[in-house]
Formats: sequence, structure tokens, C-alpha cells
Amino acid sequence: MKTMSHAEVDKTLDRYAKTQATYVRNLTRFAAKLDREGLHLEIRESDSWRKQGSAELPKTSVRQQFRREVEAILIMGREEEVRLARRIELARLRLDRALAAHGLSQEDLKPSAQEDDEFDTVTSLDCMSDDCTLPAEICQRWQELHAMRCEMVERNLYLALINVERYSHTTASMSDLIQEGSAALFRAVDGFDWKRGLLFRTYAVHWLNQAFRSFLYNSNATVRVPVYLQKALKHIRDAKIRLGDPNASVEALARETQFGESLIEAALASARSSRSLDLSFEDGGEGSRLKDLLQDPDDLDPYSPSIEDHSLDESLTGAMEALNERERFVIQKRFGIGSEREHTLAEVARLLGVSLERVRQIQMRAIHKLRTPALQRVVEPFLN
Repeated sequence: MKTMSHAEVDKTLDRYAKTQATYVRNLTRFAAKLDREGLHLEIRESDSWRKQGSAELPKTSVRQQFRREVEAILIMGREEEVRLARRIELARLRLDRALAAHGLSQEDLKPSAQEDDEFDTVTSLDCMSDDCTLPAEICQRWQELHAMRCEMVERNLYLALINVERYSHTTASMSDLIQEGSAALFRAVDGFDWKRGLLFRTYAVHWLNQAFRSFLYNSNATVRVPVYLQKALKHIRDAKIRLGDPNASVEALARETQFGESLIEAALASARSSRSLDLSFEDGGEGSRLKDLLQDPDDLDPYSPSIEDHSLDESLTGAMEALNERERFVIQKRFGIGSEREHTLAEVARLLGVSLERVRQIQMRAIHKLRTPALQRVVEPFLN
């Protein structure tokens, strides 16, 4: 295996970088040359960017251990950071070329079992596993890119520790926030453009704060409120302070925030807190609980259908009203609603005097009508 060291790569890329106008063209030619010659890029071990001879301290908490490990990582200077960013750009270009040569795309790098819409190419890739089914060239190109991305992330982990302190007053776990920030650094690496002249730390802080805030928005409430409504609610609270009226009207808030009245109403409606029925009104967990105030003293059974918004019979009746007479008849017979048993397609076809296919079509049309959001909300409480 022929390998080109980072020093050799940097020597060439430094020469290309002197002329920005032709840099991209020269980089593309360089990548093609490496591919033709079958040269691989050096994959460095993580020990190469860690302080040597650091004393082994006793293990305490996970967070303290993580902090000590981060402190042992050497921080990059501007020039070293730029060179690493150029190597990442070269490695990504070579990976794209390898994918194109084999008729593949970035989507093919996802594991076959991965169904998450927010798939993140941090580590979960087929080519990182022992049973990789992708071409060897693509696996090699990805491993080169991944090693460089990891180096950029690890050597900037201190940013997560520094910026997470701004959120120490929140109820979120600092360990969870640090984990979110560490993952966000990978996204920052993928979007970083060294040609803009910015330090990576300047660019990465935006991604860190975005990750921290998103985690807080999504984990603070028992019932998850969309992030855009939480942000709108913050502006609304600030507007109430500026107006000096905590009960300001929707129209006044809309004028002050420049938001639409519908958005103001939705945000205010989402600002509802939740309390556990078992929560005590007194410190220490003693005393009366909320459910004691809601309990019916004449009913020994803690559950009664009367406390439900809808009974099952009422919900089914309301849902069936959306169907015409023939659709209602088919659904009732097929699913045994109001009868002793379920009927087959053939039995329903004989009752209606139509073909099996016609009964199936009526059934599918009726089910499609019942799947509307309004009808689903009616029967959903009984499906869980």
C-alpha cells in the first residue's frame, strides 16, 4: 500500500493555496493524480495530537474524566488548522470521485438498517464495519476522511466545555449538553470553509450554541413544543416587558413583534405547563396531592368513563357518520361493529349482491375516509 504523508500533502496544497483563483482546479487535478497512482492518504493515530507523558489521574466522575482527556489534547494554531481543513477538503473530494466512479452516492453510505431521517455521517457507516459490502476504494476513502474529521473535532472539543458553561443555570444535564455539542462539531467540520479566512472555533461556536439550544427546547417540557413556537414565545415575553403590560392583547403583541396574529395565538396557547397528578403541594413529598383534589369521594373506583372526553361508543358513532350508508354497512360487517362477529368479503358481497372486488373497493374507500386527522383524533385515545 502506497501512502502519502500529511507533510507531503501539505507541501503541495500550500503551493496551490498561494493562488486562490486556480486553487480548486489544481486541487481537482491533484486528487485525480493521487487516484491514478493509487496513493492513499496517511491515517494518523489520535496519540499524535495528545500531550506526551501526562500523568494518569484516578478516575472520578465521567465529566471530570472527559475534561482531563480534553485538556491533554493539543490545540491547533491557525496555520495547522488551515492545513488540516485543506486535507479534509482533499479527502472529501476523493471520496466523491470514488463514489461517482462506482455509480454510488452519499445515500449508499448509510447502513441498510438505518431509517432515521436525520442520519448523521459521524460514525454509523457500512464502511466502518467489518462486514462492509461497499467497494474497498470507497471504504478506504471514507476512513481517510473520517480520521481527519475526528482530528479536527477532537482538537476542538475544548470549545464544547467552554461554551456549555453558559447553560449551567438550566436543568439539563451538562453531560448531555456536552454530548450534543460534540456531535455538532462534526456538522461544523462539514460546513467549514477555510478560504473565508475564519478560524474554525469562530465558525463552530454557532453550531455549538444551536445544538445546546435545540436540546433544551426539545427536552425541557413534558409535552414537546415545536422549536419555532418556543422562539416566538421568547420574543412575545420580551415584547410584554417592553410594553409594560403582562396581559397585552394579541393585536398589540403582533405590532410589537412583527409576527402574525395566528403565530402569536399559537405560541401563547403552547405556553401551558404540566403537573403530575401525584405531585405533592408541600416540600418533601408530604401532604395533599393534586389527584386528591380531583377525586370523586362517592366513587370507590379511581377510574370512571365519565372522566373521558369521549366514550368508545360515542367516538365510533361519530366516526361512522362521515361514511355513506353502503360504506358504513361494509365497515360494520367486516369489523364486527354492532354484531356478534366479523364477516368475510364473500359474506358481505352476498348481502349486498355485488362482487368481492366491489366490496374491497368500498372498504378501502371507507378506511381512507376514516384516516383523516379529525377522525383519528376522535378514536386515537382508544388505540393505545
